[in-house]
Amino acid sequence: MLRLKILASVVPLAVFALLARGEFLPGPRPCIEAGDATVQIASIPWLARLHVSFTDDPAAATVRVQISESAEAADFAVIDDIDDAEPGACESNGVPQLVAISANPVATGPVIYLSQDGPADYRIFVRSKSFSAREAAALIVGAHGGHRRLQAASL
Repeated sequence: MLRLKILASVVPLAVFALLARGEFLPGPRPCIEAGDATVQIASIPWLARLHVSFTDDPAAATVRVQISESAEAADFAVIDDIDDAEPGACESNGVPQLVAISANPVATGPVIYLSQDGPADYRIFVRSKSFSAREAAALIVGAHGGHRRLQAASL
């Protein structure tokens, strides 16, 4: 009887969580391979080791990411013209490092200022059907452990 009560209370919560999430079977999430590691946007935020957030105030940012006009000028470029992810993309033997994009800044997480100009720690170029500029910025910052580059920000 106790098992039935537990099951009766857990099933509605699971259904509610799936409906609130808006997806029953999450599709492939944006990911990159960086060295021997894979960095991926988390489908479930609380599983992520790194939480990044975005700000419109450059003074509040801990990392600045510039959206570049050309792939040649970027540190990280995402270009795809396909509807489906490439088979085998971002597959590695290890567990991927998960990055979550938080609505509010986390005290220990990087705060990204994403802009078209100005000094930047990283430059990205994104022309993709599967990546947004915010996801690309989160992945490049996550691939570097959430830190700025060791060299000074560029002008």
